Amino acid sequence: FNIKATMSSEPVTNNRAKRSDRDFIFGKVIGEGSFSVVYLAKDIHTSKECAIKVCEKQQIVREKKQDYVKREREALNRLSGISGFLNLYCTFQDPRNLYFVMTYARKGTLLKLLEKSRTFDVDCARFYSAEILLAIEHMHTNNIIHRDLKPENILLDENHHILIADFGSSRLDDVEPKCESSDEYSDKDDTESDSDELKAHMKHSKRKRGSFVGTAQYVSPEILKGRRSSKCSDLWSYGCIIYQMLTGFPPFRGPNDYLIFQKITKLELSFTSDFDYQAKDLVSKLLLLDPRKRIGADDNSPYASIRNHDFHRGIEFSAMRTGDPPVPNENMKGTSIDEISPTDEPFKFPDNVKPGLNVESFAAMMGLSSDVKTENVVSTSEIVDYSNMSKEEKLSRIEKQKSDIWHPFTNDELIIKRGFVNKRKGALYLPRRRMLLFTTGPHLIYIDPVQMVKKGEIPWSKDLKVEIKNFKTFHIHTPLRTYYLEDPEGYALKWRQAIEVTYNNLYSK
Repeated sequence: FNIKATMSSEPVTNNRAKRSDRDFIFGKVIGEGSFSVVYLAKDIHTSKECAIKVCEKQQIVREKKQDYVKREREALNRLSGISGFLNLYCTFQDPRNLYFVMTYARKGTLLKLLEKSRTFDVDCARFYSAEILLAIEHMHTNNIIHRDLKPENILLDENHHILIADFGSSRLDDVEPKCESSDEYSDKDDTESDSDELKAHMKHSKRKRGSFVGTAQYVSPEILKGRRSSKCSDLWSYGCIIYQMLTGFPPFRGPNDYLIFQKITKLELSFTSDFDYQAKDLVSKLLLLDPRKRIGADDNSPYASIRNHDFHRGIEFSAMRTGDPPVPNENMKGTSIDEISPTDEPFKFPDNVKPGLNVESFAAMMGLSSDVKTENVVSTSEIVDYSNMSKEEKLSRIEKQKSDIWHPFTNDELIIKRGFVNKRKGALYLPRRRMLLFTTGPHLIYIDPVQMVKKGEIPWSKDLKVEIKNFKTFHIHTPLRTYYLEDPEGYALKWRQAIEVTYNNLYSK
């Protein structure tokens, strides 16, 4: 990774200077990805708040995300200083991590605002539709296709104006100026052979060049089928976002990714009876299977045909960011946007936390005493260290455990820790609720609590590693796979404690 440090109060420039994590005080976790965590931080030199995305190098290599990181940095460099995007202030690295210092989006995400207001009224949806369109125009002018546009990746600044984020899935430099022409697209329903092709693509996408990127509900059919993406792929996602702003949910929904993908490839699109008719016309012209036929496909940026659509009538695109966004619910007129989407109290950085991403800052983030030491975390845990337990006591505990409904899954081993977790195969997969049992084998067993069947086991080895992401989220790394887990009760740290006690007993000598 040849990511060199730069330092500036403005977007990244040629002014080079060494920076490190010790130039910042780290606060709460404000976001996370499969190999990164985003922290709220404060520059010790300027006291300015910022967001720092910390990417673990080993995890990047393990998940083969080197290109993802390079694309993100290049895209942010190109777009820094342009309204509607995060500024990348500087990047630096140390032996373990890469650091991206960016704008702090104080009001969270468009998705969170949607969740709080349920739906946007037409004026609010029209406003944000116009701001998102401006951002798409800037991206495409700079030869960037985002390929993962969704409400979760649209952030909001302190005035509730949008900031587009997360460019790891983007395409750069080789962007086609127009949407690709192809006879492969049609508006008719897919045949059974198309369904077979979809299954095959999903099965082998990890090994194919140009494989599926994006998020299930927003991905365009051409990307889904492994065909070349174009600027019109972002226009498809844009149509999905407009639909969701007005209804509260994406246009293509299902219990799993495969069924969602089928609905997309068959264009199973419906509108409620009260869906605004101008918005319906625009969305219907954006969500077409053939990219060539989507509204805007023949436009050069800016997208005049979309700007001039009746849905955007009255919008002054040149003055979008000078006014205040409208209230996001017509039933709450007279209410300020801050009352509908309140921010948390300003985060108070602890006075006694030293700069840098260290034990003290981590402890503060986890809600522990700032003088906590790593070794004390284990000694004060509630986990039984069974290594010094007599054989008689162990057998006695197992005998009592036999009345437990989870005992049949233990192979007559003692349960060290158990709890419900949400388990994901990866960032694009829906979470599955599982009972996780940690036994004296040691074994890490996960069970479907509805069907009461064992679904699998996390393989134990000397190479096993537990990584804490925040209060709830933790990853268990094994040589062949990473397990993405979330404890809804917020005991991620206790899971790591339990596993590390046993790990140290087995391998410390």
